[in-house]
Amino acid sequence: MKVALTGASGFIGTALQDHFKEVVYLHRDDTEELILQKLDGVDIVINLAGAPIIKRWSDPYKKVLLESRIKTTETLVRAVNRSQIKHFISTSAIGIYPDDKKCDERCTDVAGDFLGFLASKWESEALACEKPTTILRFGVILGKNGGALAQMMTPFKWGVGGIIGDGKMMTSWIHMDDLIGIYDFIIEKKLTGIFNATAPNPVTNYRFTKVLGRALHRPTVLPIPKFVLNIMYGEAATVLTGSKMIYPRKILEAGYLFKFQEIEYALKNIVSS
Repeated sequence: MKVALTGASGFIGTALQDHFKEVVYLHRDDTEELILQKLDGVDIVINLAGAPIIKRWSDPYKKVLLESRIKTTETLVRAVNRSQIKHFISTSAIGIYPDDKKCDERCTDVAGDFLGFLASKWESEALACEKPTTILRFGVILGKNGGALAQMMTPFKWGVGGIIGDGKMMTSWIHMDDLIGIYDFIIEKKLTGIFNATAPNPVTNYRFTKVLGRALHRPTVLPIPKFVLNIMYGEAATVLTGSKMIYPRKILEAGYLFKFQEIEYALKNIVSS
């Protein structure tokens, strides 16, 4: 099986490169014709393209976020529609869901902020694909050597890690091993549609923080006020402070068995390995 990847140099793309044996690399600035040439003999296309989301969102950077996802996906889909690929798997995020609402894939409400708009537009472009199409809405992905956990680890190792605000916000997370497992499962079962890529048990920020502190054998006594994150990141702080209680109903109903359902086991596995 030959897989083509956009966003191959990112945290998830790097993990998928290591996982799949035959990989073709697609780049954000590739033309439709060049992509079509690269797709010769490819079975699966996985679309991960997108500029980093954790960065202050100036108006010019919002344009970068939109173009790196929507324009790139638009060009990619046009090429895919002309190709012989068997399955197109694109990316979205649980930021599409409103805060503080228990949601699975049946939830049709879209968050009224920039994240909701960005994810909704991104999905619309992917769904223009005429091949069998799957969209994965990522939660907070936990793994080694990158992602959200890498950003969290430094203050914790210094002994200054702590809850965000009152610690009540919900975090919907997934271990990298399960994310890759979901890709394999979807490809094997030829599943199409929209799936939440989150573990079955979201946790409060308080619990997440305390579990990570115990795993690292570090104190967690210094809370981080939300206004500090707002000063650092502006509107983009919503990525860190948003409360998302999201459930992976569809992938569970399809029969996928999570390796890491509880945050304690997930963080212990990552930190200790």
